[in-house]
Amino acid sequence: MKEFTVERLNQADKGTFVEILGGVYELSPWVAERTWSQQPFTSIDDVQETMESTVRNASREEKLALLRAHPDLGERADMTEASQREQASAGLDQLTQDQYEAFQRLNEAYQDKFEFPFIMAVKDESPGAIREAMEDRLDHSNSEEFQTALDEVNKIAQLRIEKLITP
Repeated sequence: MKEFTVERLNQADKGTFVEILGGVYELSPWVAERTWSQQPFTSIDDVQETMESTVRNASREEKLALLRAHPDLGERADMTEASQREQASAGLDQLTQDQYEAFQRLNEAYQDKFEFPFIMAVKDESPGAIREAMEDRLDHSNSEEFQTALDEVNKIAQLRIEKLITP
């Protein structure tokens, strides 16, 4: 993956900025579009915190659309390259048929309850730990899980930013 510096981001026009960071939040380039005007950034953390602030200041409908842009964990369907890599790092691309079916049941129960997919920063997690988190989070209230899912989206974005930007 191509790496960029904070200095290059600060010099980028809006189109280039969105091209570089538009995929940090899954299928939601609007986060990068709105963050661009907050330049200059002083560090990678500043970029991440500013993007997180952009999400925090979005409408509830925009946040819900952001959550719904994420694929189901363990899904064997089309997803972004970043999601494929992250799920593969957790072994979700190598589930047995029984594990796959269990994930599908949990994804369905979660989706039925919260109306968005289960989201977790899964990089280097095990399928067992992810499944346990899914089971535990099914007990959350709707408002608690909405915030937990947004927190996880921000963790995913932070990992992606750290991969894209050279300190």
